[in-house]
Amino acid sequence: MVGAVVYPITGTADLSRVEAPVTLKAYLLCAFAAFGGIFFGYDTGWMSGVLGMPFFITQYTGLQYDYAAGAPIGVDPTDFALPSSTKSLMTSILSCGTFFGSLIAGDLADFIGRRPTIIIGCTVFAIGCVLEIASTNQVALFVMGRLVSGLGVGFISATILLYMAEVAPRRVRGALVSGYQFCITLGILLANCVVYATSTRDDTGSYRIPVGVQFLWALILGIGLFILPESPRFHVMKGMINAAAKDLSLVRGQPIDSDYIRDELAEIVANHEYEMQIIPQTSYIGSWMACFQGSLLRGNGNLRRTILGAGLQMAGINFIFYFGTTFFQQLGTIHNPFLISLVTTLVNVLSTPVSFWAIEHIGRRPLLIWGGVGMVVSQFIVAGVGVTAGRVEEHDDAAVRAMIAFICIYIFFFAATWGPVPWVVVGECFPLPIRSRGVGISTASNWFWNCIIAVIAPYLVGKGPGSADLGPRVFFIWGSLCVLSLAFAYFLVPEMKGLTLEQIDNMMEETTPRRSGKWKPTTTFAAQMGRVRTDSPRDEKSAVFGAGGTR
Repeated sequence: MVGAVVYPITGTADLSRVEAPVTLKAYLLCAFAAFGGIFFGYDTGWMSGVLGMPFFITQYTGLQYDYAAGAPIGVDPTDFALPSSTKSLMTSILSCGTFFGSLIAGDLADFIGRRPTIIIGCTVFAIGCVLEIASTNQVALFVMGRLVSGLGVGFISATILLYMAEVAPRRVRGALVSGYQFCITLGILLANCVVYATSTRDDTGSYRIPVGVQFLWALILGIGLFILPESPRFHVMKGMINAAAKDLSLVRGQPIDSDYIRDELAEIVANHEYEMQIIPQTSYIGSWMACFQGSLLRGNGNLRRTILGAGLQMAGINFIFYFGTTFFQQLGTIHNPFLISLVTTLVNVLSTPVSFWAIEHIGRRPLLIWGGVGMVVSQFIVAGVGVTAGRVEEHDDAAVRAMIAFICIYIFFFAATWGPVPWVVVGECFPLPIRSRGVGISTASNWFWNCIIAVIAPYLVGKGPGSADLGPRVFFIWGSLCVLSLAFAYFLVPEMKGLTLEQIDNMMEETTPRRSGKWKPTTTFAAQMGRVRTDSPRDEKSAVFGAGGTR
């Protein structure tokens, strides 16, 4: 059983040797894994544009459109849109699927491995795409396709995050996992480019082409995962030390008989033994309930970690990327909503690489705090201008440009801070015995909030019966959510840069979030568990691992 074997592996007390040096090959491996973010981003991006396509609206409402004149027939342009209920259902059902997919992935990733779970997710996602393309004006079939696609995206989004956190080198783990967020932004941009190119088509190709492009992402990631190694920490959980040594050798680009590999593997094993003493193996339900044990007031409590992971998902940015095009159309003050949506996604893409440097030099915690301040200020300015000089009846082009500018500034702060950092923190904060389930719960939380936004947003800004018609006032709501996120980051998020996943466990036990930036490790887990070898480490060669983890 997992955790039942006492592994006869010895390591080092030298803190500088708890992680093997990393080669370029290992960096490229981690960078490819980040490609999974394309799924999340592309699917978010194309839906926003498709909901505003004339042909798609005509197909699902019966309202006619004059393509030569570029205007609807017999209806005001601001009323030429899908009903709020249809937009809500079509958009939110994907997040419903991803919510359950993320939770299921928490189980599969522990039972069959991180890599096979991602491959299964690619297959499920492709099936959902087929259903979406097959739909013409059948809402039920389109919604079913979105649900199945969401299930696949849930598998991929949760497990890719888990996989990257477990294989990425500590000194650049934040930057590499931020690459996942960069791929999300790139996916949104690619989707908007495709949608912009097909938006004026007067046939089913207007929406089927953007949907069909997704098959390419599933093919690339699915085939690539057959080549990548499994996470060494998964095999340590399963007691498969030889397999873990081989995995670690591949992800670090070092010979399997290197003392570097031996020392890092010993540290992972010793940490797992330590964690299993605190979180003993239990029933299936108990393994999930372990994520909610402990006190919220204690940094090492699993409840604190789970709330930390789940609470970092409330920035509200997906309103822009789910409903940006239709929201800009309904404002009545923006002449080319598709172009503005493309601009906002371009800002998102160009801003995210800032985090590659900042997350390892400034840190996770400061980025969340200062990024939160920037988002709050920007959102309240957008709302304030929107309800004064930015109103339709004012015809103030300068005010409209100011609103667009501060929306872009808000996106910059999000993309450089709250976009990538929560993914990094979620992958880092859980101990190995509950990591897959903790990441699954945290990722599911992200999709839960996305689902809530997707359900309520059309009613908040829509103009139909039963809708609130808030318009730009909705940014008061998103700004208030960002205030909560800022407070959450200040009081609960610790600094984790430069630490191994095992050292993060110690840090969360020994210090508070506000003092965590000054914490330094003083011992290795191998030393703590009495597994320090007496011979001198050799850089080039050591005895090969034998059966059961002996040498």
